[in-house]
Amino acid sequence: MLYRFIVLRRALFIVSMCVLFSQTSALAAEQVVLKYGIFRESISVEELSKFAETGELSRSLRVNFALAQQDPKAIRPYLTTPVKIDLVILDRILNSPIGNVILDELSQVIHTPSRRADRQALRAALILSASEDGQVTLLEIIENYPTVNVEVDGERLENAYHQLRRLQVGLQDLLKF
Repeated sequence: MLYRFIVLRRALFIVSMCVLFSQTSALAAEQVVLKYGIFRESISVEELSKFAETGELSRSLRVNFALAQQDPKAIRPYLTTPVKIDLVILDRILNSPIGNVILDELSQVIHTPSRRADRQALRAALILSASEDGQVTLLEIIENYPTVNVEVDGERLENAYHQLRRLQVGLQDLLKF
């Protein structure tokens, strides 16, 4: 229990540092810049959440997916399929050299507009997402991202989901030792 408190305290510290680095007062993302190659569309996190949860496409998402020649039905599971992750072990991994590599890989897909403090922002978003229910989805990471705007490379969402799955498998392997 004490360690969980320390983990949450560390997450709050990371969130506050991200807020300072990004020069914003937000504690969660409000806008997503969804990128597909040369196409960039700014949508609200609420709009993306509605699509992920219901499958209903807003006009801007419909246009974005059409221009990028992407199938929304193929993308939706990557946003919503949960990956079970123990919060305490996640915190230990993310604050290690291996965790830095994982965070750097994920930040190629989900990152701050300025590309500063990406590691810290992702670490905070992952910890906050896992602390809610012991699992993480890409949508939760985006929703818990500690900056007003978050950029997402839509072409690489599948890769990001598979990185989360590898993180889950890695954590399970560590538990066996």
